[in-house]
Amino acid sequence: MSHAGSALLAQVADTLGLTKALSLRLAALKQRRRGHDPGRVIRDLAVMLADGGECVADLGAVRDQPALFGPVASDSTAFRVIDRVAADAALLDAVRAAHATARARFWKLRGVPERLTIDVDATLISAHSEKQQAAGNYKGGYGFHPLHAYADETREALGALLRPGNAGANTAADHITVLDRALGQIPAEHVEQIEILVRADSAGATHALLDHCREADMRFSVGYELTEPVRAAILQIPAEAWATALAQDGTERHNGEVAEITDRVELSSWPGNSRVIVRRERPHPGAQLSFTDHDGYRFQAILTDQPDPDIAILECRHRQRAHVEDRIRDDKDTGLAKFPFQAFALNQVWLELVLLAHDLIVWTQALLLDGALAHAEPKRLRYRLLHVAARLAFHGRRGTLRVQHDWPWAAELLAAFHKLKTLPAASG
Repeated sequence: MSHAGSALLAQVADTLGLTKALSLRLAALKQRRRGHDPGRVIRDLAVMLADGGECVADLGAVRDQPALFGPVASDSTAFRVIDRVAADAALLDAVRAAHATARARFWKLRGVPERLTIDVDATLISAHSEKQQAAGNYKGGYGFHPLHAYADETREALGALLRPGNAGANTAADHITVLDRALGQIPAEHVEQIEILVRADSAGATHALLDHCREADMRFSVGYELTEPVRAAILQIPAEAWATALAQDGTERHNGEVAEITDRVELSSWPGNSRVIVRRERPHPGAQLSFTDHDGYRFQAILTDQPDPDIAILECRHRQRAHVEDRIRDDKDTGLAKFPFQAFALNQVWLELVLLAHDLIVWTQALLLDGALAHAEPKRLRYRLLHVAARLAFHGRRGTLRVQHDWPWAAELLAAFHKLKTLPAASG
């Protein structure tokens, strides 16, 4: 059989209680006693996406291997489950609640982060046919403009909102919706104790969003527009006020300096204790400068309410927001690149399946893998581990998975299966 390693994904879903939580919350959808469990269908769809599938028809790669994955619904049955979930907003919320239940179990096994950084960012997804609410975007393309939230420390997907292609980049209501969905994914017993930082680019620099962060006792760090007053304040910074910027590993950055201009700009309309920090750097050789660049420098500014005295640390922490681009790229390899349905509501369900698939990969890596495989991108993980061919031999009703002994990552795969057996199953 092929795709032997992908059985890890399904078994992690079972161990963390995701399958059971989905079954309980979607039990009302089951019409026949002998029919497929709707929760199990949703789990199988998420496993299929994590395995590299792009549409419901790709469920066949899972269905054709019942010895590994058990009985799997037909394509038509899977579509009917998606259709029924799409028809009732409460059922879509039930899927999110089941996702949160599994996350709480994962945190219990892996440990609760003391600090959680929620990165909010949008991406453009092209549509190559007429689909409901697909629209032209600001780059001249056509499709959708979903907004996502990820946890930087754990790499988990916390929430997303499907939007038309012409949705505004800085629509505060959309950012607040996604942020609230992300908060709903944090286990209730920990949400009050964890220090939360919300990061976004300049699209997040809206009064409504930052006021919402302040009301929820969350810190923020967002890009800040280089308006004329900001540019004027930057040009007045004395040379000795610039401090060396930091690289990601905490060492001094050879190209980059930071300074604070909080006392030089008007911030009374923003939440109290807001600060503006700017960075200047020389563009790389060959980069085209704009007329707004000064003396060969390129400037960027951030608005934050973090009280840390070291502005280099604050600016470096904000630049780590680039990790969200990695998360989105991973999801585009895990079903996000194509919304397969014509109806918008069906594609909303598909987006939730993508989030489930994302976390199945992250949870599997965190709980079962070590070294490079624990942080590998989905494509590499599939090549090395998930899509491995193996032989399943039965003796006395006991199955034994035999992996090609000279496959370079055979030991890692077998170690993952053994480690999975040591994890206590979810209770309740």
